[in-house]
Amino acid sequence: MRNDPVSTATAILTRVGGPANVTSVAHCMTRLRLTLADPAAADEAELRALPGVLGVVSDGPTCQIVLGPGLVDEVTGEVEARITAARPGDGRARLPEKEKEEAKEGEKEGEKEGAAADRGARLKEELRRRNATPFKTALRRVANVFVPLIPALIGCGVLAGLDGLLVNAGWLPGLTPALSAIASAFLALIAVFVGHHTAREFGGTPVLGAAVAAVVVYPGVAKVTAFGTHLAPGQGGVLGALAAALLATRVEKWCRGRVPGALDVLLTPTVTVLVPGLVTLYGLMYAAGAVATAIGTAANWLLATAGAAAGLVLGGLFLPLVMLGLHQALIPIHTTLIEQRGYTVLLPLLAMAGAGQVGAALAVYVRLRHDVALRTTIRSALPAGLLGVGEPLIYGVSLPLGRPFLTACAGGAAGGAFVGFFAMLGTQVGATAIGPSGWALFPLLTGSRGAAVAAAIYAGGLLTGYAVGFTATYLFGFPRRRRSAHGAVPFSAVGRYRRAAGTGRRHTGHGNPKDCADRP
Repeated sequence: MRNDPVSTATAILTRVGGPANVTSVAHCMTRLRLTLADPAAADEAELRALPGVLGVVSDGPTCQIVLGPGLVDEVTGEVEARITAARPGDGRARLPEKEKEEAKEGEKEGEKEGAAADRGARLKEELRRRNATPFKTALRRVANVFVPLIPALIGCGVLAGLDGLLVNAGWLPGLTPALSAIASAFLALIAVFVGHHTAREFGGTPVLGAAVAAVVVYPGVAKVTAFGTHLAPGQGGVLGALAAALLATRVEKWCRGRVPGALDVLLTPTVTVLVPGLVTLYGLMYAAGAVATAIGTAANWLLATAGAAAGLVLGGLFLPLVMLGLHQALIPIHTTLIEQRGYTVLLPLLAMAGAGQVGAALAVYVRLRHDVALRTTIRSALPAGLLGVGEPLIYGVSLPLGRPFLTACAGGAAGGAFVGFFAMLGTQVGATAIGPSGWALFPLLTGSRGAAVAAAIYAGGLLTGYAVGFTATYLFGFPRRRRSAHGAVPFSAVGRYRRAAGTGRRHTGHGNPKDCADRP
């Protein structure tokens, strides 16, 4: 049954301290991202218990609520509407009684569904607290800069792929220049958007961050000489824009605290644009360009010399990054590679993690044939998993069970090694845009030997990830067999899981799990 976005939005706001406690709202493909004035006011346990909520990732003032594709867009709109409606008054949430009752009923239903993910939620929370370092917090903030850009990157990437197919086939020669212009315009000016979002994320004036970052892509920089050479428009790319906007934010904050109020409106914007602008021209663009070149060189070298090993590591570690919400921090690297060569070679490797997850979920489905609730969860989450959206399977299946999460990582590692092996042979697989993975990545695939070869290798990687994830989970994803009164039966991980959830029951593998007797 599909969750109602209206009641879901109401219930979420109630459990994060009301609209007045939310300072900003954003979303990516699967997560509603709320910035809270008082993080302590949010009740994560109740959020996780809500129907439709697949997981919660908290880091300081940022609360990420995993809802899955489709629902997240509708819920975000409802949350924004309620926050806007609440602010003209006293800033407190004024929820209709009917919606409050629906939220309470939804909570009761969610307690049953949420019990299936309690253990995984606890594990995830422990990992989050253990890994909440300043470095990882900074990565999450950088990710917040790039996440709003993903829809445009996807749309332009699909159009770029379509344009390439039409050009190679010689079809519609009158239309391809228009498609090329539409697909390339955003990437040509992406530095401006990065500057805008950077300033907004780090507490500056967004338009000033955009103004400084625009220097990076302005054609007139070709007349500027730095370190004995003429600058090139776009030199440094998104990395230069990010650094320029960060500097602009620091300069603006410094000015705000020192410039008299009467002169603030004139001096602060001027100094904020001038000083970081000069530093960008005579330092940041050159330095960021060198870093961007190094990233491209390192990626080529790594895949050419140790592609299989690199793919194994990247494919195996990506699921933990997704679980912790750190995977979006890789967007600047993807974007830099796309700017340099037209595609990123890292995304197809990382996408193999989703294949391992799908294989593991299928093995759980086969092994735990008596667990109706878990099999229903897998059936509902599997289509999203095939399209590269891994959170429903992570939080609803593999992470709560423990071992299947590790075997899913093994499947991802095998798929990554498969794709990386062909890179060692000189056939690189890349994606013209970021965002989709799984089957949804096929329209964006290209590579050193064309889209058809890239698609074939990528499909082989997916099949490898499915097969290894399934086999590893089926054989090693559950505790060893134990004896019971019925003979040798598998000691289901669901039994341990339900004990952790508070039922105190283990499933013997015979009959209905609800009918199983208590066991120590």
